[in-house]
Amino acid sequence: MSFLSVAAPHTAEKVIEKSRFLTYAAHTAGEEEARAFLERVRAEHPLATHVCHAYVADRLGNLMRFSDDGEPQGTAGMPILGVLRARKLFECTVAVVRYFGGIKLGAGGLTRAYAGCAAECLDGTELALWDECVQLALTVGYSEVGALSRWLDGRCAILARDFAEQACFSVAVRAGECDAFCAELADFLNGRVKICEQKREFSPFPLDKADGQIQNTK
Repeated sequence: MSFLSVAAPHTAEKVIEKSRFLTYAAHTAGEEEARAFLERVRAEHPLATHVCHAYVADRLGNLMRFSDDGEPQGTAGMPILGVLRARKLFECTVAVVRYFGGIKLGAGGLTRAYAGCAAECLDGTELALWDECVQLALTVGYSEVGALSRWLDGRCAILARDFAEQACFSVAVRAGECDAFCAELADFLNGRVKICEQKREFSPFPLDKADGQIQNTK
């Protein structure tokens, strides 16, 4: 099952009524990674007034957590989580660091500030569709290296190349496309390729920012 998340960590900064807000967003695969990310943010800001956060730690939206970290109840963590849920982001953590500037914002102002900071930070992130991929080892003789390299271009992610007695390419292919990929490759090289599955894992695929669609990877 594929899911939407951020492709890489991102940070944004904003000043509201003299309070300084720094927002951090990252892809975090599981609750352990989410907590580790939050600990790193807290370590960077030991003097911050508040470090509020929310995360969706799984791929289905069943594991969600948030914290107001001393702000009035319901004014920080829940608004941040609301932004994550509205954008349907999974395995994603957002932390908003606040340095109090001396002017109280009130409950409504705090809610708008934390939700707005989370939204603006996520606006600046690169989103990706995380999909299950199969890592394959493709082994060929040296006479097929050129043809294989040209055929692979644009069809998959090439992770590594190893040249020993034979040439071995480690590639990642979307799980849903793996069978067709292997059949087409074997046909193209007339069977002169050994294909071995190594492992399966989730990897990010970029989105077209213009319309939010997945970019064509072929």
